Amino acid sequence: QVQLVESGGGLVQAGTSLRLSCAASVRTFVGNAMGWFRQAPGKERDFVAAINWSGGSTDYADSVKGRFTISRDNAKNTVYLEMNSLEPEDTAVYICAAGTTPVLTATFRPQKWGQGTQVTVSS
Repeated sequence: QVQLVESGGGLVQAGTSLRLSCAASVRTFVGNAMGWFRQAPGKERDFVAAINWSGGSTDYADSVKGRFTISRDNAKNTVYLEMNSLEPEDTAVYICAAGTTPVLTATFRPQKWGQGTQVTVSS
């Protein structure tokens, strides 16, 4: 059974920061690229960021580039999303996702998904 459990969401003011965590099972996490998506109410799921297995390569959506940082701790089977300078437009359910290979390609194609954690940014 897959295991991806997000935490760290909450209600924050615009301009502040928040750090999300995603704890993954060994089978889901080890050797795989990981990423984050987000979904606002009534909207489709959008890509946010991804990181390869080694942590040496990352990819970001234009809307978060320069503000968000994805990282991972392979000793803890955990991936993080540090969100800075948050804007109301960042309000969404943030969903952790796992790929099936170590590498990132032009399009991150996860096959395992977490349940999501709510991030709400007030103006």
